[in-house]
Amino acid sequence: MTRPAARWLDRFGQSLPTRETLAAHPWLQPVADRLLDPQLWRLQHEAVARGVAVGTFWAFVIPVAQIVAATAHCTWWRANIPAAAAMTMLTNPLTIGFWLWLAYQTGARVMGEPLAGSAPIGEGTMSWVTEFGWPTVLGMGMFAVGGAALGYVGVKLIWRLRIWIKRRRYR
Repeated sequence: MTRPAARWLDRFGQSLPTRETLAAHPWLQPVADRLLDPQLWRLQHEAVARGVAVGTFWAFVIPVAQIVAATAHCTWWRANIPAAAAMTMLTNPLTIGFWLWLAYQTGARVMGEPLAGSAPIGEGTMSWVTEFGWPTVLGMGMFAVGGAALGYVGVKLIWRLRIWIKRRRYR
């Protein structure tokens, strides 16, 4: 691995919350005893696949507190917490505009509605919500479910490919 990439990965790893930090968080107190379970932190293929699915789902479902929601659901689904936390970063303040635009485009096409040229100006929030709201919600829901399924299957396939390559080298 190149030097800058290794530094970036080190910084990224240090920025992720630790098990103890998450267990001490007030919102996570009801599941704090489960958070310390080592299975939720190991790189095991099934747990990582579930973590990617949970994180991707929550990245598109809610705009805030995604890591908290994903972490709580990781304890329920026995998923890898760091994988879920990393996947919630798909939608962040820099990319959310693009995802909302794409969700609107997708939702409007699925609903069979004509695409709006621009946002209604000066007509109020309700006008904006009725024009863009439902297609955007539908699109984000489709991204959440489809992305979660694709992430789960993708991790399983990549893990299998990795094992196949290792076995092939061994022979």
